[in-house]
Amino acid sequence: MTEREWAILDRLKEEYGDIGSGLRFNNPFELLIATILSAQSTDVRVNMVTEDLFKKYPTAAAFLSLNEESLSREIASIGLYRSKSKNILKTCQTLVAEYGGEVPDDRSRLEALAGVGRKTANVVLCNAFHKPAFAVDTHVFRVTNRLGFANHRTVLGVEKQVTERIPEDLWCDAHHWFIWHGRGPCKARQPKCKACFLADLCEWSDKHKYQ
Repeated sequence: MTEREWAILDRLKEEYGDIGSGLRFNNPFELLIATILSAQSTDVRVNMVTEDLFKKYPTAAAFLSLNEESLSREIASIGLYRSKSKNILKTCQTLVAEYGGEVPDDRSRLEALAGVGRKTANVVLCNAFHKPAFAVDTHVFRVTNRLGFANHRTVLGVEKQVTERIPEDLWCDAHHWFIWHGRGPCKARQPKCKACFLADLCEWSDKHKYQ
């Protein structure tokens, strides 16, 4: 990495530290379900729903006492709740049938679960199993491109470029730092470039519009 990139990471670490995920969870299963629910929804909304949901249905087997309609009612305040209900129940069926109700810590097995793509698998590997993984959501995609850690139009391309630059032992932390920076000053619309603590290090060509 360049001196500029190291300086950015140092400042992000100083600002956000070990802030971690915005999703609340107690185990890999809860994180998996919460991450599936978080697609096109906010962590705040997901946490509101899962607080009661996980008390009622703490395991994959417990979820299977529900059908799609009843689970849909439980998560109806979250976007895409019907398709998420279907995928969650399929995933729980697989977990019970193939893994004794436990969440696998292997990328290929995670990605084979219904409703689980590469981003979700990376989130679970990083946060639940503490394995090196770098998940790219909309915030990470935007912030890494603006800061110059990536220059790509696809999520996979951004992941590849960032993980080639940043040391493996920083992937999980950097993923969280970029997310929280994107939720903070580096917003999609009306970013607070003038007040941003990375303004002097940022390579985004449009930052002058927000000075």
